[in-house]
Amino acid sequence: MLLIECANIKKYYGDRLILDIEGLKIYSNDRIGVVGLNGMGKTTLLNILCGNLNPDEGFVKRYKSFSYISQLETTIEEAVSGETASKFGISEALKEYMSGGEKTKFRLAKGLDERSEIIFADEPTPNLDIDSVKLIEEKFKAYKGALVIVSHDRSFLDRICNKILEIDKGKLKIYTGNYTAYKEQREKENERARFEYEKYQREKKRLENVMVETNEKGRSIKKAPSRMGNSEARLHKMGDQRAKANLDRAAKSIKSRLNNLEVKEKPSEVDKIKLDALSSGKLHSKILISGKNINKEFKDKVIFKGASFDIYNGSKTALIGANGSGKTTLINMIMKGNSSLKISNVAKIGYFSQSLDILDENSSIIENIMKESIYSESFARTLLARLLFKKEDIYKKVELLSGGERVKASFAKIFLRDINLLILDEPTNYLDIYSMEALEEALRDYPKTILFVSHDRGFVSSIADNVLSIEDKKFVSFKGTYEEFIESKTKKIDNSREEKEKRILILENRISELIGRLSMPSKKDNVEMLDKEYRSVLLELKELRR
Repeated sequence: MLLIECANIKKYYGDRLILDIEGLKIYSNDRIGVVGLNGMGKTTLLNILCGNLNPDEGFVKRYKSFSYISQLETTIEEAVSGETASKFGISEALKEYMSGGEKTKFRLAKGLDERSEIIFADEPTPNLDIDSVKLIEEKFKAYKGALVIVSHDRSFLDRICNKILEIDKGKLKIYTGNYTAYKEQREKENERARFEYEKYQREKKRLENVMVETNEKGRSIKKAPSRMGNSEARLHKMGDQRAKANLDRAAKSIKSRLNNLEVKEKPSEVDKIKLDALSSGKLHSKILISGKNINKEFKDKVIFKGASFDIYNGSKTALIGANGSGKTTLINMIMKGNSSLKISNVAKIGYFSQSLDILDENSSIIENIMKESIYSESFARTLLARLLFKKEDIYKKVELLSGGERVKASFAKIFLRDINLLILDEPTNYLDIYSMEALEEALRDYPKTILFVSHDRGFVSSIADNVLSIEDKKFVSFKGTYEEFIESKTKKIDNSREEKEKRILILENRISELIGRLSMPSKKDNVEMLDKEYRSVLLELKELRR
């Protein structure tokens, strides 16, 4: 069923054409993920489709009801049914203050509660912990209508979407499949583009060489020798003129072929940079940060109780946990110092915070970075290119940068300082997918120690080789990838379930035996003790079954 269609859409901001859409149709079975660089018009597209913004040209027709979940905060006074709120773990009692994660879940609950045929969601997962994101996935999977989602969470797009809509330079292109399928298709397109460009370059060079040879032949035609008679000279000249004319025609034909040769643009490629150049000598400390028997509370809320952990030299450790579990608290304790923590005296910490307050607003990107860089400007420029800053972008003043550009510039500034321990608190906020993948690649190649907080499962999976999970006010340390960590937890759950099932079987057999002995007790049986045991076994069995 067709839900929305639009055609000939154009939207300008000033003299800049943001969107130039020939046509788009959305059907009831579509689960569309919208991707593109920051500033390419993803949010603008959603606002046009749902009627919050009028296009400068073209039309949009909506045939069914819709809900719009925006990035803007929703007031908690807006109505949400108690049933929907409880499914998302939201208290029915209105509170004056809610955390970022609670507000996000509230917006999503409201959107689902409206029971419309299509939901538009603009970045639905920021501020949510990993378990909350999984809950949102379950709700969206169970939703019966169409979805159009702007998100930089690749794992989320993989699990939810059956189409990816890419916005690039105002144009839309639809890819069938989830985000991983889209990436594979894009890579094949890039490979084809590289092949076509190389083929074009070879043919261009061949034609240019033929043209040079043809022109050389034309210049090499000599005049008639002086010893020739007039008749012979005339015949020689006529032959030369015919040869010259043929060569001229050939040259014009080659030039025409060159001019008509379909130009193929060179696919953009970012220079690679060897990040092992960032290594400033090996550290001999096995452990850079150690915490023993940590206790922390705020007023009546206990954050950590008898918690301990170690951060190993050379590790890339993901710090994970539910919203409010104490991740940022631990980072602050490390940065400000705490008697429960021991930090190696050789550790030089570079800290990336969500406040992005290390940049000078009145200086350019390259000026900011070079103020504290211990590496050459050439190295810094290459790193910025790897983080998708174009050549002219590095001269932009910080005050003019978008949120995503500020994140990348802050990261580059920290990266090039004299540090050996990188601490990152939610470094992917404000980043588009392509910038996030560029940051991932840089961090994977980074030869020093990293401790980072992130709710993005794809980001954690890509980088971490150690996991530090906050659970029940303590730290659970795991040496291995995030996938291995999840697998180990699943095995524990499965083992626990298996043990429970074995225990249930034993208790059921014992219940049968006790019933038999109580119904026909022997002289040796103590009926009172048997009845007491029966009640105790029955209670345990009920608890296990529950």
